[in-house]
Amino acid sequence: MRIALDATYSIGEQLTGVGVYSRRMLFGLAAARPEDRFAFCYRSHRYLRSWKEALPRNAVRRLMAEPLGPRSADLFHGLNQRLPRIKLRRAVATFHDLFVMTGEYSSPEFRARFEAQARDAARRADLIVAVSEFTKGQVVDLLGFPASRIRVVPHGVEPPSETGAEANPREKIVLNVGAVQKRKNIARLVEAFETLDADWRLVLAGGFGFGWEEIRQRIDGSPARDRITVCGYQTQAELRTWYARASVFAFPSLDEGFGMPVLEAMAAGLPVVTSNRSALPEVAGDAALLVDPEDASALGAALRGIANDEGLAGELRVRGLARAREFTWTKAVEQTWNVYRELLDRQG
Repeated sequence: MRIALDATYSIGEQLTGVGVYSRRMLFGLAAARPEDRFAFCYRSHRYLRSWKEALPRNAVRRLMAEPLGPRSADLFHGLNQRLPRIKLRRAVATFHDLFVMTGEYSSPEFRARFEAQARDAARRADLIVAVSEFTKGQVVDLLGFPASRIRVVPHGVEPPSETGAEANPREKIVLNVGAVQKRKNIARLVEAFETLDADWRLVLAGGFGFGWEEIRQRIDGSPARDRITVCGYQTQAELRTWYARASVFAFPSLDEGFGMPVLEAMAAGLPVVTSNRSALPEVAGDAALLVDPEDASALGAALRGIANDEGLAGELRVRGLARAREFTWTKAVEQTWNVYRELLDRQG
């Protein structure tokens, strides 16, 4: 079988969630199906950079610049809710989220471009992979795609350690991982953090996104400013260090199609506070404290609850480790391959 995938987002020095997902799918599928052939397709702005990376033995590198593209592949998979504007034999598109269409979380120009690409992908895809039931519902409601042609394949996470404990003691750190932007609700997190005792620190580990300037002003004006660390983008190794040092993980995002950092924190043995909306309850299950993200007082109470109650913190750690074990990249790769097989078998 010949499978082509959009590998564009797997290249770069500062990979976000889509980039991590793309790499896991590309290299995971190639490793799991050594008898099949894969074309890793890169759009022109990433194609030359892709040559720095060795590909699996059963994969080839292809330039994807319309009208050039993988026309002969049995199936093409767009890993980031877009498809190349060429005729494809069969097409699958992964949809991660549609928050750009539902909130003021990006510029009007980006919103228009995103929506056009998403609608085009929904119009031409044979099947859609949604990373959560929440995202599936958005694809149905916002794009009119039939629910019967959507397959939910959750993300995975690195397997948790056997104990969830680290060699070094935890520090009094509340950690947040992800882009520092309006959608992530950082201003309210800062407000909630200010209610903790003065020996606690807040660490924001992520690049800067839409609304950063307003968030920066809120941080600069905070009475806890000296206890707030804004790290910028962190490598996977740096993130592992923060996950090992922190004592609480706070992720009060306003809108998430999945929320990989929640699982990463759980796998690292961190008690989690997260939002009671979008895909986050679906991901967290009963292993986190769920709060209204627009209620800073409720968020503060949850943070203080974990900080001051070791029994609650310990219970959340145990539940979190168990929850994280339910989500593996091996399972995600297998379920994605089953989507391919279903489409190919159905259409002959």
